[in-house]
Amino acid sequence: MRCGIDSAEVSRLEKLILDHDREGLLRFFSDEELEAATTSKGFSAQKLASRFAIKEACAKLFPKEVGLGILEPTDFSVTNGGYGEPKVQLSERAEVSANKHAISDISVSTTHTDQTATAIAIAQPSVLHSPWYGKLVYRLLPLRKAVVTQNLTRVFGDSLTSPQRQTIAERFYAHFVLSFLELFTFRLKGKEKLRKMIRIEGGDHLERALEKKRGVLILTGHFGNWEVATAAGLTDHPQFRNRFHFIRKPLKPEWFNRWIRSRFSKSGFGTLEKRDSLDEILDLLEANNIIVNVYDQFAIKSHGVPSEFFGHPAHSFKSVPALAQFSRAPVIPASSWREPDGTHVLSFESELELDTEGKTRDLIIKNSKLCNQALERIILRHPEQWIWMHKRWKPV
Repeated sequence: MRCGIDSAEVSRLEKLILDHDREGLLRFFSDEELEAATTSKGFSAQKLASRFAIKEACAKLFPKEVGLGILEPTDFSVTNGGYGEPKVQLSERAEVSANKHAISDISVSTTHTDQTATAIAIAQPSVLHSPWYGKLVYRLLPLRKAVVTQNLTRVFGDSLTSPQRQTIAERFYAHFVLSFLELFTFRLKGKEKLRKMIRIEGGDHLERALEKKRGVLILTGHFGNWEVATAAGLTDHPQFRNRFHFIRKPLKPEWFNRWIRSRFSKSGFGTLEKRDSLDEILDLLEANNIIVNVYDQFAIKSHGVPSEFFGHPAHSFKSVPALAQFSRAPVIPASSWREPDGTHVLSFESELELDTEGKTRDLIIKNSKLCNQALERIILRHPEQWIWMHKRWKPV
């Protein structure tokens, strides 16, 4: 159980209010928080002190991240629930840390006197259960179990217990089994069932990126059941047909690779070989098409640059940062995941803000790190639905 507690002096907030120091207040509070603490007589020092104490108490749930400068109290904002009770909203950075520690929510409670406001924050742990077939595969037929265990320890070793990491591994094997079955059966479903099976989130982000007329680079990885979610999810969007082109490494055996390519072609998707396809990629971007880049794998030295993945050295492909820099095409992170009821979500996020000033190689290294951070955020939302059996952190 993680618990944080903090007290704030009301007089400190009164001084900022009396000095009409709105900029000083905005260092700690959002516009929405200031509005919620406004009364007919102006700002309420007690309400602001309570919110300040809540922020500090929440930050104390993550001592390592605060110590490293990853998080600060302003990463936690406070809103009112339906009955006036305080609710905590997490910034993107705080959400990443909460997911890494398997924290589903933060409960807070406050009290105050005329002089001080005190808040207590309690982290609510995520409750995860493994399907029986996930447990069975983990014990009897665990493909690359040593790699899966090592990777989970590398990422969650300082935040989750060994039983918690094992639960993620069991859930991963369950996801792997379901994905394999879905790959062969989803075509047997009618169009109406497919429509109910998939939903798209963030399609407006993709539309806005296409309006720039530079093409779009999709940054993704082995999330959820990407093949099924993409093929089924875009069925009702004819404007995207023949505009998605996947950069893929040939699969083995060859018959399976031909079958996958055929499935993609029937769904209206193009495929591009990883080797010797640069000219074709640039032509497609110039024609305002969408290039899908699977970016979560290890890159050999000649194809990659040194970078980090979950805080550990990991050679990463230079393809997306280099293509973005050369073509000025917007980069859109995308993912998919399976919901508990068996439906799938295909999600497009807002455009990634890459660095554009500096030397070419330095920019590629900086932007590869930004790309990896985007993938980390996605993985931590549904860790059991990433391909943990891949050797992502191999030495160069």
